[in-house]
Amino acid sequence: MKLLAFNGSPRKKWNTAQLLNQALKGAESEGAKTRLYHLYDLDFKGCVSCFACKRAGGKSYGHCAVKDDLKPVFEKIESADAILIGSPIYLGMTTGVTRCFLERLIYQYLVYDVERSSLFKKKIKTAFIYTAGATEEMIQEMGFDRNVKGTEMTMERIFGSCESFFVTDTLQFDDYSKYVAPRFDPEAKKERHKKQFPLDCKKAYHLGARLVRQKK
Repeated sequence: MKLLAFNGSPRKKWNTAQLLNQALKGAESEGAKTRLYHLYDLDFKGCVSCFACKRAGGKSYGHCAVKDDLKPVFEKIESADAILIGSPIYLGMTTGVTRCFLERLIYQYLVYDVERSSLFKKKIKTAFIYTAGATEEMIQEMGFDRNVKGTEMTMERIFGSCESFFVTDTLQFDDYSKYVAPRFDPEAKKERHKKQFPLDCKKAYHLGARLVRQKK
């Protein structure tokens, strides 16, 4: 069993990364082999619309033809049993690098047919972990929970399943006094983080375990 995780945050030790690491521990508790990729460490761009992955009879049909740091990653994904993608919410969406990754990952397997076919050769479990400094109410107001539905549906179409875990009202800064952010109450943020984030980490742990357990 293999679970691959992808950190779409530029920070390697903050909320998103911590939750992904807990999910990997959960998967490992079920006997899975895991690996975490930091997308900001990889050299790649979004889809360049070359359509090589769609060309009939082409040597790259069903596979992204762009040769960059994602090429070996996509090869690893094709042998994985589950993938987990984590991203903070920036301006109501995933980070730009996460979106670029999703464009490249999904489009190569998508078929323009009535059956809505997938060229990915098997069914695997997929999931997202989203983190936000905003509250759950603010997330709903901005419509982010609705924005991700399309991505979830497409991931399910391509890979077979998809689920999402939202972690809201997170701690953005280690020291709020250094930043201009009067909207937030630093003490309330710290107190909530102290109580809630360990619970969210447990949920992430169980998510990782469940992805592997369901596949088994």
